[in-house]
Amino acid sequence: MSGLGAERPERIASVADQVAAIALKAPATAVHFLGERAVFVGSEKTCTLAAPDGTPQPVTVTDGAILCTVSDGMRVVLGCDDGRVVSLDADAAVTTLATDAKRRWIDCVALHKDGTLAWSAGKTAFVRGRDGAEKSWEAPSTVGGLAFAPKGVRLAVAHYGGATLWFPNMTAKPERLDWAGSHLGIAFSPDGRFVVTAMHEPALHGWRLADGRHMRMTGYPARVKSMAWCGGGKLLATSGADCLILWPFGSKDGPMGKEPMMLAPLTTRVSCVAAHPTQDILATGYEDGTVLLVRLPDGAEILARERDGDAIAALGWSASGETLALATEGGAAGLLKIV
Repeated sequence: MSGLGAERPERIASVADQVAAIALKAPATAVHFLGERAVFVGSEKTCTLAAPDGTPQPVTVTDGAILCTVSDGMRVVLGCDDGRVVSLDADAAVTTLATDAKRRWIDCVALHKDGTLAWSAGKTAFVRGRDGAEKSWEAPSTVGGLAFAPKGVRLAVAHYGGATLWFPNMTAKPERLDWAGSHLGIAFSPDGRFVVTAMHEPALHGWRLADGRHMRMTGYPARVKSMAWCGGGKLLATSGADCLILWPFGSKDGPMGKEPMMLAPLTTRVSCVAAHPTQDILATGYEDGTVLLVRLPDGAEILARERDGDAIAALGWSASGETLALATEGGAAGLLKIV
């Protein structure tokens, strides 16, 4: 799979000089927004809240490592290596939500839109509902990823050998989706018809839930570490290749028997993708530090960051779509106001 044959304009519009730098104490591994405040999540101890004017506010959330993170726009939830699940709100308040009885690492976290929380430690997946009731399920191997279905509290759990769909509030036996190999990140399609996992090998695997039919999405030169639904939920954008890969999910068969769309080719791989919340625009980060804003209908590109060899580690949009936050593996970070 390669996008290098695609035509690109020699010169594209640039807004790279409009990125306001944010001073971080350590590199960020993820970025979220709480209102118009960006939250840069570090790998150790600290998150940094950044005001719209770029003023940073470091907040210590743990004494150790931050292993995973998720946000619903009202809070950022973090899994830590001390066995705690903690939340951070826009007022910089840190709250411990759960503590593993064995102090195991919290490997994965997920949030449902109704406030239900899920997390995992080792082979155990936990769910806590809005009423505070907590339930657990033992996976066949270490949990590799968690995702809630868009409607109803159904949790998808990725693990070795496939994924499992678990209804915590029902007595029904969890539904197993088998496929050999190690499955890591996992996601439901926005319409709830498909489940997709990022595998340890350079590939995605999916299932059509109506009948369990498999969908293999292969051809990547590297592992897929970043996915984003876009195009009204009909396209899945991914990292892992030397261009932006978009798999079609609009039809009843999803990507089965179809080739992906390939946009924004460079001579380096895509490391991170983030979909604009209201428009068909993808923020696309590359391993050489480039960030492009790619318009899906025609593939038009705007340069948001010049390449400097510092790989893009995280991208995130504000809920309004007016601000893009970006962070690199080397510790650079910034905010781009989209006018």
